[in-house]
Order: sequence, then structure tokens, then C-alpha cells
Amino acid sequence: MPFINPEKIQSVLEQPAPEPTQVRDILSRAAELQGLTPEQVALLTRVTDPNLLEELFNAARKVKETIYGRRLVLFAPIYISNRCQNECLYCGFRRGNNSMQRMGLSQEQIADEVGCLTASGHKRLLLVAGEQEDKNSLHNVLDSIETIYACREDGREIRRVNVNIAPLETDGFRLLAESRIGTYQLFQETYHLETYTRMHPAGPKADYKRRLMTMHRAMQAGINDIGIGVLFGLYDWRFELLALLQHACELETAFGAGPHTISVPRLEPASGSALATKPPAGVNDKDFSKLIAILRLAIPYTGIILSTRETPDVRRAAFALGVSQISAGSRTTPGGYGHKDAENSGQFCLGDHRSLDEVIRDIAQMDYIPSFCTACYRLGRTGSDFMDLARPGAIKAHCDPNAIATFQEYLDRFASEETRQIGLKCIEDRMQALSPPVRTIAQGLLDRMAAGEKDIYC
Repeated sequence: MPFINPEKIQSVLEQPAPEPTQVRDILSRAAELQGLTPEQVALLTRVTDPNLLEELFNAARKVKETIYGRRLVLFAPIYISNRCQNECLYCGFRRGNNSMQRMGLSQEQIADEVGCLTASGHKRLLLVAGEQEDKNSLHNVLDSIETIYACREDGREIRRVNVNIAPLETDGFRLLAESRIGTYQLFQETYHLETYTRMHPAGPKADYKRRLMTMHRAMQAGINDIGIGVLFGLYDWRFELLALLQHACELETAFGAGPHTISVPRLEPASGSALATKPPAGVNDKDFSKLIAILRLAIPYTGIILSTRETPDVRRAAFALGVSQISAGSRTTPGGYGHKDAENSGQFCLGDHRSLDEVIRDIAQMDYIPSFCTACYRLGRTGSDFMDLARPGAIKAHCDPNAIATFQEYLDRFASEETRQIGLKCIEDRMQALSPPVRTIAQGLLDRMAAGEKDIYC
């Protein structure tokens, strides 16, 4: 492998279990927001003592709030096709799943889906599609992005489209970069070569190295923000975590900016996949919480994404440990927002079936600000420019006011009355918790909104 070093990973995983003093020394270093070495990460994966685990979780909470404050960015996926030529054994979209109803949305149908999402208040979407043999599939994606951005009615609009599609060559990524996407997202699924080969027996995705080098091609083509991830449950989560960090380090070294986001999906049941029902290396809830906390300490400035694969209880616990972005009100079926009867065509089973309004109400009751902010992407604060602001903590002066402003916009236009009242109290409480300079900026945005301005940010 070009930069994934399984021998080194295995050697650090074989270290003796750490003494409590070692763990506390590592947590003290993590508090300095400088990240962790592979050896330190490996030692933290060995922590099992309940008291030390709680210290680990507390350290992650402090780092999360220092960098991200009490805000959570929300988005929804929009699946435009479930047609796929790959044979991923864990996926409902796999080519050999004959029980799957195959479909690809027309541009008119995509516009209908976007209308459903914007009517609920969404501002960010993640476009998802299976990998097709059709040479025009990239042009269909580009047309779909244009359609999504063009859907505007009564001030309802999508302000940022992220993309999760199959690997492209550099020329294809240049076209994608020109289409005003936010983040390009792709998961290696598993970094363990033998497991990867077994899980992907056929299709273009069977090429491990090509997939591994995808982010290099994307960044060389001008895409500043990329998102990587692992499908936890295919192989030992400790190995995957360390390999994920090797990948992030490689991108940081090669391009001056590592991944903007890291996703942590766990393998969930999928129609037509016996393997997905019984994960070969399942991750229990305690270890899942631990890996999120370790990831937050290891790469403090990278966003961590948690999807609706997880149940509401698991999601609530993960917010404090490091998660900064979540999907809400999701469907994994093409056409699933407008046609709920198409659920048998979904990629995997959901754990959180609540509506966007219900999720937002729950978040606000936990004293988090739900954020629909897209300012950084619209102002060019991406890639290394974003990290230059994030590392010294300066980005919070933008993120906190923008989060509050977008939440106020949601409450004014889309929230149920119960959610509105809870949300207004949450904004009031969070405003008081801001530093005076940041509170002044946030109040200025709220005053402009009260005077009739829309879509404002700093």
C-alpha cells in the first residue's frame, strides 16, 4: 500500500496495556489540541477501566467544546440512483441483489425530492449514487447538482451540496470541482487489504489501491474539502482507526490540509445481505463511544459525522464525545422523501426514523445549537484556509454566530410551535454563554434578521 502500513499498525497495537499514569499523560497532551501519535492512540484503545474511560470521555468533551462549541451541523442525504455494478457483500445496492428494485431519478424527480427537503427546512444535502457502467453517469451527477441548486421557491433553497459518488479520474474531479460542491466524500470501507478483497469480489470497487488514492486525485484536481471514513464492523476497529489516521496524515503531508470530515458509520442490516445482519467484526456501543472519543482527541480540528444508521440514544451520547455533524430525517432510497413506499430499495436500515423537526427539538433540549450554516463554503474558507482559522480557535467567531442565525431562520420559518419555543430558549441560553465579542456579532445577525434580512452570515 502507498501509505497504509499494516505492520506498523499491528506493532503499536501489540503494546502492553497502559498504566493509569500513561493514560492520564496522553489525555493531558490531547488537551493541548495538538493531536496524538499512533502509539498514543493504540494505548487509548486498550483502556477498559470504567474510571479511566470516563476520564477519556471527559477529555473528548472538553476538546469538542473548545473547538466546536455546543453546535451540531445538520444535513440530509439525497439518493439519485441505487443502480450499481459493484458486488459489495454488505450493501443493499450490490449488483447481485435481485430483490432490489432498481431506479434512477430523473431531474424532475430530483427537483421533487429537493422540494420535500427544503420544505422541512434543510439547507445542506449529500448527493449519493451507486457506481454505474454508464459513461454519462458523471454528467448525470453534474446535472443533478445544477438541478438541486436551481430549486428555489419562497426563499427555500439548498445552499450546499456535498457529494458521495464512486472514484473519478483527475479530469472528472476537475469537472466536479467546477460544479460548486462543498465536500467530496468517499469511504475506504476497510483499510485491511485481505478483508477489503473478500468484501469486494467484483466490480471497479474491487481495486483497493485505486480507491485508496482517490482523495489524492480529488485534491490535485482542486477539491479542497474531502471526507473519508470507515465502515466499522468489517474488521478490527482498532486497526481501522489507526489506518484512518495514517490516511489523514498522508493527506495533511501531501496537501497541507487533511480531511475536512471523517465519518464513522457502523455496519447495519441491508436488504439482500446476510453478512450485514451479522457483522464479521461488530463494534458494541461502548467501543463505538470510545473510538469516537479517541478520534476527537487524535484529530481535534476534523469534523466527525454520524448518520441515522444509529439510534437516537447512541446519537445523543456521541454528540458530547466528538460528533459535529449529523444527518436527520434521512431516507436511503431514491425518491424516498416523496414516496415512502419505496423503502425496500434502501441501501441499509436506519436506526433513527425521526423527522428533522423532532431531531432539532431533541438537540435544542440538550442545549446544542442546530446549525445549517454554509458560510465557509460560500466565502472560500475551505481546505488549508479553514484550518488556518480553526487551529488557533478563530473560526468560532464565525461559526457560533452563523449557527445561531441559521437556527433562528429555521425556527421562524419551519419549526413546529413546540420546537420553536424550545429553540428560542436554547438560543437565549447559548447567547449568554458566548464571549462578549462573539455575542455582539451574533446579536448583530439576529437584529438584521428581525429587520427582514435573510440568509445572512459572517
